[in-house]
Formats: sequence, C-alpha cells, structure tokens
Amino acid sequence: MPAIVNISSYQFADLTELPELRVELREFCKSLNLKGTILLTPEGINVFIAGSREGIDALMSRLREIPGLKDLPAKESLSETQPFNRMLVKLKREIIAFSVEGIEPAKYTSKRISADDLKKWLDSGQPVTLLDTRNNFEIDAGTFENAVAIDVDDFRDFPAAVDRLPDEMKQQPVVTFCTGGIRCEKAAPFLEREGFSDVYQLDGGILKYFEVCGSDHYDGDCFVFDQRVSVDPKLEESAWQQCFVCQSILSVEDQASPEYVVGEFCPHCFQTEAEQLEQRITRSQEVLSEVTTPLPGSVPYDHERPIKVSEKFDGMEVLDFLSSTRIPLSRDQWREDCESGQLVCCDEVVKPGHTVRTGQRLIHKTPAEAEPNVNVEIEIIYEDDAIVVVNKPSPLPMQPGGKFNRNTLSYILSKVYRSYFLRPAFQLDADATGVVVFSKTRKVIRSLNPQFESDTANRTVLARVQRSVANDGEQFRVVHQFNDDTTLLEIRQNVEEIGYPTISLHSSSIEFLHPETNKPCRFEAEAPEWTQID
Repeated sequence: MPAIVNISSYQFADLTELPELRVELREFCKSLNLKGTILLTPEGINVFIAGSREGIDALMSRLREIPGLKDLPAKESLSETQPFNRMLVKLKREIIAFSVEGIEPAKYTSKRISADDLKKWLDSGQPVTLLDTRNNFEIDAGTFENAVAIDVDDFRDFPAAVDRLPDEMKQQPVVTFCTGGIRCEKAAPFLEREGFSDVYQLDGGILKYFEVCGSDHYDGDCFVFDQRVSVDPKLEESAWQQCFVCQSILSVEDQASPEYVVGEFCPHCFQTEAEQLEQRITRSQEVLSEVTTPLPGSVPYDHERPIKVSEKFDGMEVLDFLSSTRIPLSRDQWREDCESGQLVCCDEVVKPGHTVRTGQRLIHKTPAEAEPNVNVEIEIIYEDDAIVVVNKPSPLPMQPGGKFNRNTLSYILSKVYRSYFLRPAFQLDADATGVVVFSKTRKVIRSLNPQFESDTANRTVLARVQRSVANDGEQFRVVHQFNDDTTLLEIRQNVEEIGYPTISLHSSSIEFLHPETNKPCRFEAEAPEWTQID
C-alpha cells in the first residue's frame, strides 16, 4: 500500500518576515524528513511536499498558524515512492510568475465553480468554454474534452495569448482551469479586465476534479511537477515520462522509440547529425551577424599592441627590430610613432636609437580611430567541438596588423566562439577568399596544424596570375588561359612557389584527417566570379 502522502497547497495572503520564516520552515521540514518545495512570497504561499502522514499533518498544522493562512487548503494523493529529491524553501516575488500590475488574488478573485457543478454543466450540455491555462507540454498528458488551449509555453505569456482569443468568446461563459487552481487565480481576473463578461475558475483545478468526479468529460491524465510526471483520474501515478532535454511529455510508445535515450533526446527533440549541424551553424551564423552589426572596428578606440622581443633580436636598434616584424608599417612610420611617444616599454617612451633586449615587451599605442571597412559576409561551412570551417570573403584580414585589429576574421570569430581558443591552420591574405579551418583548442592545434605544415593535408588554391602560362608546373596545373594574358592556375599546395605575380587567390578546397576522429574530411568553397570561364 502507498506510504507517501503528496500534498499541493496554496493561498494568497499578505505575508511578512519571509527570510526568518524560510529558515524556520526549512529546518522544520527537514526534521520531519519531508521533501519538496515551499514558495514564500509577499502575496502568499505555494506548497508541493511529500512525506509520511505524520509529517504532512504536522507541517499543515504549522502552516495554518501563520497569520493569513488559517484556512490553508490541501489536495492529497498517494505514491509508493518519494517524488522529490530534496527539501527547498524559496523566496519569490510572486507565487506564480505573471508580472501584470493590478492582479492581486488576495484582494479579488473571479467566481469559482466547484467540480460537481462543472460536471453538471457538462452533463447537461450547457454552453461553456473550458479554457486550459497550462503550458502546451502539460496539455499533452491530457485535458478536458473540447477544451480550448491558451497555447503558451510559459504562463507569463498568458496576457499576450489572450489577445489572440476570438472576440465572440468574451460574451460566453468561460471556465478557466489548471492543475491545482493557482494559475486561474490570476488568469480569470485578467480575462475579466480584458472584457470577458462571464468568467469562472475551476475551484481546486484538475486534481480536485479528479478527486470528486474522476474521469468524466476528461481525456487522459494530468501533468504534475514532480517525479511522478502525471497522475490519472484516480490520482495514481501514470505511465507518462518527461524528457529532461526538451521537457516534452512521453507516452509509452515514445518511451519505446529508438529515438528515446534518457537524458539525451526523445522523439520530440531527436535530430540527425545533419540536423544538429544545421542548427548549430544557424545559431553561430546568427551570433556572427550580431557581432558584425555594426562592424566591431567601426567605433574609434584606443588600441595597444604588445610586441615581444625574442632572443634573435637581442641588442638590435629599435627601428631595425620593428622593421623586421610582420607588422605592415614602414621604417619611416615606425620612426614617426616612436618620436610621437606611441611606443613604450615599462611605462617609458621608447625613442629611435633605443637598444632592445630579449624578453622586453614593447607596447605600440594607436590613438583612437576607426578601422577601415571590410567584407564580413563570412559563411560558416562546418563546426563541431574541435574545429570551425569558414568561407572567408574579401577584403578581410585574417589577423590583426597595421590599421586592422577588430575588423579581422580572427577577432570576429573570437567573439562568436568566446569559450574557445580559435587559431587558423593556415593563413590567407586579406584579399584572398575561400575555405579556412580553425582549431578550437590547443590540443586540436597540435594535431591539425602539423598536417598543413608537412603537406600531409591537401589544399587546393585557385590563382589568377598576371602572365600567360602554357604548361603545367611542378606545383600547379593550368586551368585556362584568358584573352587578357592572365592565366587561371590550380595550385596543389604552396602558393609561394608558383613564381608568377598573382591577381586573385581563392582557397577552393581542403582535405585533412579530423584531429579527434582521425577520419578524412573534405570541405569546399564556391569559386568566385573571376574563376569563371566563358
């Protein structure tokens, strides 16, 4: 015979000294080995507790001693096991979140209709609209026959959903109902305020109706917010389960589906690998759009770029050192910046003639200015937990340098994937386009980058060169000779070794072994117009 008593109870009343009451009730419930949740708010109390008969009775006696809760009602059901994991007493602003000013159940509630009277109405066929105020996923377990669902996923959306109800409903008798009645305490008065002329709330909700009337005029079970998931019209635990991922209610058939794995997915949220990839890319593409609107470098800002002196530059004059870095500034520009105080080391200005030493960290300060515009039509081709593959547009620098810092591919992607350490497996010039792969972690970098450095990965680049080239070379294949004395080449690996001045470059495809699965991967980027052959 079931030994656990489950109660649900609520009452709207003006409550005070809530922090002290919270501590007392938490210790009191724990001493009785009760589990569940008590919500304490300035507008009243909401209780979902389970335990022994003695413990439940003791708790209800204590709660009814609180000023304003003398007549606190309770609905009971029995279970063989404890449906709650722990005992919580929480402080909230509202018993049930609604966020509508002026709806105060402690001062006013709509007319109530008992379970018996509602059954009589339904038995006689009296015209009435049954309005289910619960969330959509709860309704999946069951509802009254011919009920109208308010169609919300969160009760706070109820006011907006009321606007979608037909105007003719305002002149009809409307009975609102929910699990235990608490949501209707706010929903029904709100309907009246919105012009509904004859509104009732089902006293005690579905659970009270089950207790008094059983399954008459009701189809299915009732969802409850504990480990039982749902109860049948006998108030006994039923066979429904709930997906921990999407919160969908699962029938016996759903639970038997191969698309149901506890804690991972169910038939309602199951996705194929292709669907998961599409959804993941869509989310990232949306974030990318937010990051680049407006361009991150379009707002002037002060910029400080650190420049570390490695051992091979020890003892070099500062202008010689700066001119040997990859930063695209001329010697005259470096001299001008040094003389204007834009280069410092250890908070001291570095002037021309300064000798740099190993380990020094120079700071190049750039006054507030906006960066030049770039093309940010970046397409995310693929991503998983290890890599991100993108189709890079032009012009767009990959790395910070010169006048570009925030308007660069690396900076933009770092804002899209904030929790990862993104680094490219290879570089493309600002004016080059095409497919590029980024590692998400240092571990992946150590596996992926050597493939491109040692040419074990295959990379194909299309280049249009300023020369008429007739024959294939060791590193390239002639694709087409144009009438303007330019040639389209397909380069197998190293762009630097083709020996011709290039007009345009496009990274058309890459092939490598995935750094985690070790499976072959191939990604392509659509060829730009300049590669087209008439």
